Amino acid sequence: MRNPTILSARPPASAATPQPPLSAPSASPRSKASVRASGSPFDACQIGVVLRAVLFVQLVVAIATLFVAPSLSEWLLLAATVTGGALPATLIWLLAACASKRMLARLPQPAQYASGAALGALAALYGCGLLRLTGAVGAAPWLASALAGALFAGLMMAALVLRARGRTPAATTARLAELQSRIRPHFLFNTLNSAIALVRQEPAKAEAMLEDLSELFRQALADPGESVTLADEIALAERYLAIEQVRFGERLRIRWDIDPAANDARLPPLLLQPLVENAVKHGVEPSPEGARLRIRTERRGSTVLIEVVNSLPPLRWADQPLPRGHGIALANVRDRLRLLHDVQAQFSAGMDNKSYRVRIAIPAEP
Repeated sequence: MRNPTILSARPPASAATPQPPLSAPSASPRSKASVRASGSPFDACQIGVVLRAVLFVQLVVAIATLFVAPSLSEWLLLAATVTGGALPATLIWLLAACASKRMLARLPQPAQYASGAALGALAALYGCGLLRLTGAVGAAPWLASALAGALFAGLMMAALVLRARGRTPAATTARLAELQSRIRPHFLFNTLNSAIALVRQEPAKAEAMLEDLSELFRQALADPGESVTLADEIALAERYLAIEQVRFGERLRIRWDIDPAANDARLPPLLLQPLVENAVKHGVEPSPEGARLRIRTERRGSTVLIEVVNSLPPLRWADQPLPRGHGIALANVRDRLRLLHDVQAQFSAGMDNKSYRVRIAIPAEP
């Protein structure tokens, strides 16, 4: 892990690479392709989707067998028997849908639905044949099984399409909220005033500050895409904190504990910087003595942990509610993590030993 430092070393402004001018955001071919792919009904590769599909099938099996089982013991036996065919068929359909997602996404939408229904019917016939081979059933209900598999596939695809379509407006709303939180007018004015004050005395530092501000705006106005690496988010947070370091001086004491093995984890774009901004806003600004801020990342097996911890002014040690803006930003972060990683993402925030701690756990691999 990288040694804790007050702030990462920054190159002199004279050696900095000139930044291209800001431009209006435009949709890149890659982003358009990702949007088209996200609308495919075959996005069944996430663990949360698999768990929900299995639970749904088990619930349907349990309810359906209640109609024909005269007693509790016979119901349990019958439900277990039907599950022996329904569960493998469900898993086979999910596996086939996940493996065929990119290929079938190129087809017209009616052909996608037809292909998914056909895969569902084939998977159900496999489950029915499995029960027939093991002797669990006598006369195999081939037609009923195929129709049930196609119906299940159709319901799953409809649910997946609704979920995929819900990503776009949710991401847009979250992005607007992020922009409103990030590019606050007083932050912009304070940064420009600080740069003006440094122009004559320390022109190199003023140039570096304006370059950091330019990069923040560039990231805010760029095409967001679906995800970025944790290393990209850390670099952006460093630029933001470099600006705030000039403003607050010794009042802002920063410690970085960065694990290089965690840098490839994927996050929604512009997720870490609002957490760091909240830590500065609620920890440093209200306190005459300033506050300590710690950003830590760590890889533990297949999981990456991210923590943002800030000390609080004495008045915040009491049991008082946090300002509304803090809760809105945290809820936004939680929702965006769920959109990207579903049940594999964990998020917690709250008081911890006279500090405020935000903790995120995400999968280490994309």
